[in-house]
Amino acid sequence: MTRVPGQHASPSAATADARAAAPTDADHDLRALFGHSSAVFASLAGPAHMLESANEAFFAAIGGPERTRTGVPLAQLMPELVEQGFIGLLDRVYRTGVLCTRREARVVLGVGAKAREAFFDFSYEPRVDVGGNVLGVRVIGVETTQVMQAQRLTAEHRVLLEQIARQAPLPEVLEGMARAIEDLAPEEVLVSVLLADPDGRHLRHGAAPSLPDFYNEAIDGIATGEGVGSCGTAAHRRKPVIVADIATDPFWDDFRDLADKADVAACWSTPILARDGSLLGTFAMYHRVPRAPQEADLALARVFAGTAALAIERHQAEQARMRAEAREKAARGDLAFLLNASTALSYGLDAAQTFQRLAASCVPRLAPVCAVDVIEAGRVRRVATAAPTPDEQALLASHIPVYDAADDAVARVLASGTSEVARRTPTGPGPWHDLGVTGYLCVPLLDRGSAFGAVTLLSTGEHTFDGHTVALAEELASRAALAARNARQYTHRATLARDLQAGLLLPDLPQVPGAEVATYYRPAGEGLDIGGDFYDVFPLDDGRWAFLLGDVCGRGAIAATTTALVRHTARAVAPLLSGPKAVVEAVNRALVNRPAGHGTGFVTLVYGQLTPTPAGLDVELVRAGHTFPLHVAADRAVHPVDAPGLLLGVGPHTHLTPHHLRLRPHESLVLYTDGITEARCRGDELFGEERLTEAVAGAPARPAAQHLIDAVTRTVHAFTGGQDIDDDQAILVLTATGPGRPEQPPANVGS
Repeated sequence: MTRVPGQHASPSAATADARAAAPTDADHDLRALFGHSSAVFASLAGPAHMLESANEAFFAAIGGPERTRTGVPLAQLMPELVEQGFIGLLDRVYRTGVLCTRREARVVLGVGAKAREAFFDFSYEPRVDVGGNVLGVRVIGVETTQVMQAQRLTAEHRVLLEQIARQAPLPEVLEGMARAIEDLAPEEVLVSVLLADPDGRHLRHGAAPSLPDFYNEAIDGIATGEGVGSCGTAAHRRKPVIVADIATDPFWDDFRDLADKADVAACWSTPILARDGSLLGTFAMYHRVPRAPQEADLALARVFAGTAALAIERHQAEQARMRAEAREKAARGDLAFLLNASTALSYGLDAAQTFQRLAASCVPRLAPVCAVDVIEAGRVRRVATAAPTPDEQALLASHIPVYDAADDAVARVLASGTSEVARRTPTGPGPWHDLGVTGYLCVPLLDRGSAFGAVTLLSTGEHTFDGHTVALAEELASRAALAARNARQYTHRATLARDLQAGLLLPDLPQVPGAEVATYYRPAGEGLDIGGDFYDVFPLDDGRWAFLLGDVCGRGAIAATTTALVRHTARAVAPLLSGPKAVVEAVNRALVNRPAGHGTGFVTLVYGQLTPTPAGLDVELVRAGHTFPLHVAADRAVHPVDAPGLLLGVGPHTHLTPHHLRLRPHESLVLYTDGITEARCRGDELFGEERLTEAVAGAPARPAAQHLIDAVTRTVHAFTGGQDIDDDQAILVLTATGPGRPEQPPANVGS
């Protein structure tokens, strides 16, 4: 609390002071900065304003011991007051006897290098005798210089805190702080802020608006350590370092010439520390002349070092947040890239297309140019390329690596199963110059740990491969290898299923005298499982021909064994037994007696035998639980053929009833499986027997066997809208030809 000298504090005030808490470091710095305002008093006599008496605060304020004199006119003691108008004010008060008061009056005290700026609140009071005559002037005032400085400092400090709060750029905050301190300091000072590297071993330029550029450039990156100037030593010690005279201090041995060139003679450096004690940088105050700091100087350094710490920590936190967001964004980008690439790789199950999609996914995301090589039949084959232009892509496709060449990157990666990356062109021959290749990354395609191929990414221009790109390429290659393996397995399985299915169907339809034969088969799904529908036409020894069409319950290997059992049993017993009923009963016995491991599913079947005659075809058939065959007359009338009979493979009795009919020339017998009648449209409605009958009846007049199949399949396709079917579809058509008419070439249709 500020008091006028000689004034006594009350007991209650003293008690309150005694109860005050111990001062903190911040309180100490603020008191050192703001100080204690002192009341000044002087008594002046006569028109010359002779100094009769004054208190110590007055003499301290006007300039120290050399001015501590009385009996001297004030204008002689302080000549600088004349030009500033203060002597004139005294004259007016002396003449008029009127009190004069001023607040925050600016006064320059002293002359030359020792002059200083000060602010006062003061009153000039006339001294009068008992008769009212003015004898002189009494000066009473309070110096407010430090209060004014405190207000300015507080305002500047508030501005800096506002900048920090709104996340102004760190260079802007630090430069603003440096300029504020330089303006606030009563003497010329040059401020510098250096920022510590993350490891705390070097200091980088932060802000120094008044130091010359060559000086800032020279100290940018100096090491922290004992004896490395004021700042390097302060950073090393984590304590302030005061160098009052650079010319003689050993800390400046390596920088003395630089300081002399920059015209600085003293440097006080304070470390800027984070809340956890880690080094953030240094705050330095340079002076043109050798000078030791006062307590107020040190307090100012501590206050602004704390402010700088707040700004730097806020900046570091913001930078960390931005880096985290950038990493998160990059991770999301990588994930999206891998997901999109994986989707593209798994779209379709053709291995060649998978490799081409792999190359396209890599360019330009991972590299400007990409090639994919795989091992086939002991040789390396280039199966996919991607490049910015068709010419470059063709040039890359024309180059085939040598599998056993030690100087070929692809050969080495295939042999080792590990990635290889280099910032140079690949070893071995290749179109590297024409493509402008500057580096490469070769990643293996692995299947169960063995390399079956390699992805080669090529850099051009300024593009380079970093660790992140390598990791991303290896992850993509891993997914591509899995997709390629699945595609290969699918292709192998589809081929196997197709070959097995072909073995269970007729490879070529026989030429039956007096008849046209046409067939149709379409498996359900993707064709990976062997279907349960089958048909067969084969000759008997006496000029007759046997035909059959059936449907096995289920799909896959069990269905295949059951189909084979039915066909081969029928072919084996048909020449030995008297008619269709006996043959189908033998087939049923074979199904009932089959081993449990060969399946237990039932079979529906139409089996018949036909005999060519001059009048057409005599047909005898039995139907074992199968869909009704259709008899298509010459006038295109369609009649279902009803021949009662039970499913096969269920029990020992079939209760079959043979049915006889004659197919006259241009008449047909249409056999089909339930995959036709149970085909569904998008509304889940079944195709049904009625639509089938209409499709057959709508065929052209005197249709050939193939015409009937075409009519049915077109109608079914239109009904389903071309969507995938749920069950296999099979059709067998037998059409009688006219007497002496040559048989048409056999037709065998499937999809």
